[in-house]
Amino acid sequence: MKPFTQHEGLAAPLDRANVDTDAIIPKQFLKSIRRTGFGQNLFDEWRYLDHGEPGQDCSKRPLNPDFVLNRPDLQGASILLARANFGCGSSREHAPWALDQYGFRVIIAPSFADIFFHNCYKNGILPIVLSADEVDHLFEEARAQCTLRLVVNLEEQTVSAADGKYAYHFEIDPFRKYCLSNGYDDVALTLRRAEEIRTFEGVHLQRYPWLQNTL
Repeated sequence: MKPFTQHEGLAAPLDRANVDTDAIIPKQFLKSIRRTGFGQNLFDEWRYLDHGEPGQDCSKRPLNPDFVLNRPDLQGASILLARANFGCGSSREHAPWALDQYGFRVIIAPSFADIFFHNCYKNGILPIVLSADEVDHLFEEARAQCTLRLVVNLEEQTVSAADGKYAYHFEIDPFRKYCLSNGYDDVALTLRRAEEIRTFEGVHLQRYPWLQNTL
């Protein structure tokens, strides 16, 4: 994963509560055995006016002009502003894959579905919980300014306006913060102890040599 320290980006306001993982990445795209290529199908049923299938050339599909991510002034958005219970529904990890591959590094909401929340951390996305009033204020700023730029500082645990007019503090588990700051996913964390693992395997095989024939 790419280490996360500080991120400044354009915020896309998705003003819907209870956005489930089937809306984030519809079920037909779970057929893929690869872990890449999901970004073009993020929010597929809302972004496009036709029915999407894996392998389609999305550059030729009709866009829904009323969907927020299709606004010309929000192209390149990397912060998603959302409402309560974001990521509910099934536990598919394809949802954070799609968000990450679209380009989102941060999601801000009053609450998240638990499994989705933890899957975000495992895939290098920072899910930030702010109070409902704070999120309301950010939506108001997005409406007033048309485009809203925010700065997210992981070390200081703050979300602030790019011009510094306001800032909000967020909480994060210290271990999650450590992993994001260093770009460690579960595999990278394990590989940090690769030498100890090799040493253990060598001693274990000497003690139980018959295991050689079963590996």
